[in-house]
Amino acid sequence: MKITSFAFSLLLFVTAAAKAQTPAPAAPPAAPVVVMPPQPPDVPAEKYGKDGKINPGFIASHEKFLGIAKEGKTQLLFLGDSITAGWAGSGKEVWAKAFSAYTPANFGIGGDRTQHVLWRIQNGELEGIKPKAAVLMIGTNNVGSDPAEGIAKGVTAIVETIRAKQPQAKILLLAVFPRGDKPTGKLGAANEKLKQVNAIISKLDDGKNIFFLDIGDKFPQPEGALTKEIMPDFLHLSTAGYQIWADAIGPKLAELMK
Repeated sequence: MKITSFAFSLLLFVTAAAKAQTPAPAAPPAAPVVVMPPQPPDVPAEKYGKDGKINPGFIASHEKFLGIAKEGKTQLLFLGDSITAGWAGSGKEVWAKAFSAYTPANFGIGGDRTQHVLWRIQNGELEGIKPKAAVLMIGTNNVGSDPAEGIAKGVTAIVETIRAKQPQAKILLLAVFPRGDKPTGKLGAANEKLKQVNAIISKLDDGKNIFFLDIGDKFPQPEGALTKEIMPDFLHLSTAGYQIWADAIGPKLAELMK
């Protein structure tokens, strides 16, 4: 049967009208907002993402460290956050020259707070190894959420755990490095809180097994501000910054590694 142009136009009109009356598919429901309970700085905790799930990068790094620990070769252990993890980045060449003779291992994870390091060392990272010394620097990521006293409690819990699990290891406890406000690098309120933390944890030094060392003044601070040459973002270190760190702890480490 031949369809006239009028009939064809009418068919298109009816089809278009039917489509217009068809309801659009419902939008998918919004993802629920996950409100995580607070994590006290001195209570071991895994690191969670904004979706409420355990951070996959955190777990992947932890499992990598477990493998290194099981090898049982580590004689010098570094524990910390992204500043410590940076030894494998900007500090790679400095690390090789300064510490390779000590059979070192770097157990630093970006974004870690005291509670995260505490969880890691209570869940296998100190198993299978017998290091002569451990270098610990942690706490700067707690600044935005915890008081100085709480951060110091977290650091203390980590030190006590290392002592319990690795009694033969000497602990070189570093003061938390200074950090500057953006974009000027000025040493602001966050740095003042860290000074309070460092004053508290300095008392952990017993002259026998725990040695506190504050190398913060080694990082240039002209006119009360950090420099981009040493700390490009006023928190993390450049290669030159890692050289300053290595030079500052070298003599003490040589003593502890005997």
